[in-house]
Amino acid sequence: MKKQSVIKNNRGGLGGIINSIQTLFVGLLRIWSIPIVLMLSVTAGFTTFYGLSHFIVPWIALAITIAIQSIIVVCSLEIAGIHWKANRLRYLSVLLSLLVAITASVTFSYFRFYEISQSENMHISRINQVRKDVNDYLNAVLSAKSGMLKQQTEELNEATVEVTQAYFGTHKLAPDGYKNMVGEGPFWKHYNQQFQEKKAKFDQVSHDFQQMDDDIRKLQTSLNQLEFDTENNYKQAVTGLQDVQLKFNQLATSAGYAIPQAPVLMTYAQFVQGVTPSFSMWNNFSPFAFACAAMVDFFTFLLAYRLESTAPGPLSEQELELVFECLRQFTEFRINENDELEMVIEKTEIERARRYSDWSRMFAVGFLLSRGFLRKIDERSVEFAPNLYPLIAEQMGEKLRAIKAASAPAAQVEEEQVEQSERIEQAEAVEQFEVDAVANEQQ
Repeated sequence: MKKQSVIKNNRGGLGGIINSIQTLFVGLLRIWSIPIVLMLSVTAGFTTFYGLSHFIVPWIALAITIAIQSIIVVCSLEIAGIHWKANRLRYLSVLLSLLVAITASVTFSYFRFYEISQSENMHISRINQVRKDVNDYLNAVLSAKSGMLKQQTEELNEATVEVTQAYFGTHKLAPDGYKNMVGEGPFWKHYNQQFQEKKAKFDQVSHDFQQMDDDIRKLQTSLNQLEFDTENNYKQAVTGLQDVQLKFNQLATSAGYAIPQAPVLMTYAQFVQGVTPSFSMWNNFSPFAFACAAMVDFFTFLLAYRLESTAPGPLSEQELELVFECLRQFTEFRINENDELEMVIEKTEIERARRYSDWSRMFAVGFLLSRGFLRKIDERSVEFAPNLYPLIAEQMGEKLRAIKAASAPAAQVEEEQVEQSERIEQAEAVEQFEVDAVANEQQ
């Protein structure tokens, strides 16, 4: 009696509390896995639909997306309960369906994650491209400007030399009557007029280039500040480029210079436009975007695969009793490489010799296979699914409690007999002790 009470106290002590907490925690994790799988499937479905809707009609893309995510979850659950040796064709068909669905999901999800991961890089690359195109054009303008100013300076210097020679009468074209005559004569006035025209033209060109330089500085300022106020600065950059192009074209045309090709800038709407999903994105492959797309579907598959360990539905008391009694009729059990209890469902040689009818126990096996409590390994053996162990343990516990309850009266009678015999022996010992004491006193 004392030993039984000690055992009961140990079961209800710290160990029992820890075991209850662990069981509750594992159960909560299994329950929590269901909404997580649903959320991951919805997330993967959103990214898949986003990429797929750029290629086909949205409502068709939605239907295909639902089918893809359903196939991933269903095949993940199904492949967890299939063994390669049990049914190779079914295993391959489920695996192929799963791979096709995951490939489609990852492919079209990649477009969405690519857009998210590359949008900033694309914006920066567009800014850099605009800056490069404008700066290349400005370099060509400045190069032409230097050539034009050099030409104007040379013409002005030449006119300066000629007017000076005309003043001192040393000009080679001076008439004989004006040679070596210093002064402002008609010959000098002719060259002085050409000098003044070229000087005025040089001053005008310098002034025009100075104004164009102001426009170039404004243009460059707008380009340098595109990251801060994109809309206003981009519009100012487009306007500034047009002003510089107009002024330079006028100056280059009047001077007879070739006009460099100006860049054609995109509109602001095109400049800020997001990434349009297309298969060309695979040319500029992004490992980060692919990893994000694959990660969502991998977690969906993994958690759905693990969900197979939870019971698809409870068994009634009658069903549990039937299953327990039928499974007890099998005799060959072992622990397989999956650390699961495996049993052979074929008849033994003795059973074949006796023509034993195993209909009831095979019915139980088929019933448990259809309900997901057993997994078929091959044609002659099955293994227990994790959700079957607690049911069998509960049934075995009830049987043990019934056996203990039946044996308790006999044990109690035996214990009373032992106690009674102990009391008789103690009384006899006391009586013998008293007799010995009296005998000693008489002596």
